This record gives sequence, structure tokens and C-alpha cells, in this order.
Amino acid sequence: MWTANDMPEQSGKTALVTGANSGIGFETAMALYRAGAHVILAGRNIERVENAVDRILSSNGEGKLDSVVFSLSSLSEVKTAAEMISSKISKLDILVNNAGVMTPPAGKTEDGFELQFGINFLAHFALTARLFPLLRKASGSRVVTVSSGAHKFAGSVDLNNVRTEKDYDAGREYAISKLADLQFMVGLQQRLEKAGLDVLSVGAHPGVTASDLSRHMTKADYNAALEQLGELMPAWQGALPSLYAATAKNVTGGGYYGPDGERELKGYPAPAVISKPAKDPALINKLWKFAEEATGTLLF
Repeated sequence: MWTANDMPEQSGKTALVTGANSGIGFETAMALYRAGAHVILAGRNIERVENAVDRILSSNGEGKLDSVVFSLSSLSEVKTAAEMISSKISKLDILVNNAGVMTPPAGKTEDGFELQFGINFLAHFALTARLFPLLRKASGSRVVTVSSGAHKFAGSVDLNNVRTEKDYDAGREYAISKLADLQFMVGLQQRLEKAGLDVLSVGAHPGVTASDLSRHMTKADYNAALEQLGELMPAWQGALPSLYAATAKNVTGGGYYGPDGERELKGYPAPAVISKPAKDPALINKLWKFAEEATGTLLF
């Protein structure tokens, strides 16, 4: 049973966690701070980010904290934030692409993409690309992409509907965005290995965890989910797969980790199942090319 107490010491390492002001992002950032890392909290609301910083500083920790405020729904803000981060640090050991939105009402990012696809996947693709020079400067750095068991409900990413050109189904688009995340994670590892770089791309999912991610669910749907799934895990436990992926010594590139319980819903970090579409080279390459063109960034 792996917990945050099993994390290797992180002093001397710098980590960036998106969506760090609440939920598993907050718990991930706090655990890394307590382990001695220099942690940069990223979020879109300055008051919530500052509150998160204060809460973490009040805990027992030997690390250092900074913050950056930007919206993942704007690729221009992602670019500006990456430039600011790059001007302040010399290397990045851990990037946790954690922030996300789940089943919101139909909406689009500033750049015209369906909200979940744009925030959960495209913005993190762009952020990783823009911070990649910093990741290359750190020895054994890791990119952790947070997905979801929901990715198994998506057979493919319909690139002809990522701007809601056809129709919108909140649950379907969420599953698609999380499939895209895993295709990105696998594709990045394949490219890192081909280039012989000392960087790992790893995936994680939190199982069923109590967090603000469920804020767009109706009360009826939320109660129905509780009836089916039972009590949700606390956020600190849901953060463990991300922390494991980011720090554990036996993690392998391209690995995917989630709770070890039945259907990967609850428990403690263990290898998780990746769907066949998430590992399909043709689908990965198609998505990769689309993402580079859509974000105006190049990763390799």
C-alpha cells in the first residue's frame, strides 16, 4: 500500500501542478512541497491560488512555493504563462498536467474548441511543448498526464467534432478528452524513447474521488453515482496515483497508474489498464499532428 509517506525526498526538484488550488491538484502540490520540492501552483483564479498557497505554507514542509495564474481555456495565456515560468526557473523536474473540467454545459474555449477537449487535452499539450526545454534540462524529469477511467468509453477522438461542429454530449466529450490525454501520454513516451531523451511520460487517474470536478453534475446524477459507486475517496487518496507516477522509483515510461481496487475505482496506486485506442499508433499520430497545428507548438 503506497502512500505519500513512501515518496522519495524531493529537495532540489522543481514541480509545476496545474489545477493546484483544489482537489487532487492541491493534494499533489502539498505532498510534493512537504517532500521538499519547489512547487509552482497553477490555477486560473488568483484568490483561490493564493488561498491554496497559504494553506500549504501552514502545513509542515521543507519545500518552496510559487504560483502562476492563467486560464487553460486560452492558448495565448498558456503561452504567456510558459514564457513567465521559463524566465524564473532553470529546469523543471516534474510537470503534472492535472487541471480539468468534467461534463460542463456546452461551451468553447477562447480558441473555439469544445471546452473539455480544449482544456483537458489541447492546453496541456501546448503547455508541455512550451515547457519542454526546461524538462530537458532536468535529469530524469517526468511529465504526468492525469486521465480517467472514463477514457475506456471513447473508441476514438472525432477530430471533426472538436469544435462542436456536429453535436454535443457532455459525457461523451469528457471521455474523448481523457482518451486524447492518454494518446498524448503514450505518444510522448514513444517520441522520447526514439530521441533517447532522459524524460519520462507517465499517466495516472484518481478513481472515484470527491472533488470540485463534479460541480457540473446535477444533484440527481450525483446521487445516482454515489448509489452506484459508494463512498468517494478523499482528495488526498485520489492524488496518490499522480504522486506515484511523479516520484516512485519503479515507474516506467508509458506506464499508467490508478487505484488498485475493483474496477480501479478505489484503493492505492497500481498499474492501470489502458484501452486499445489509447495505444493505437495511427490514432496517436493523427491526434499529434492535429494538436501541433491547433496549438501552434511543436513537440519534436
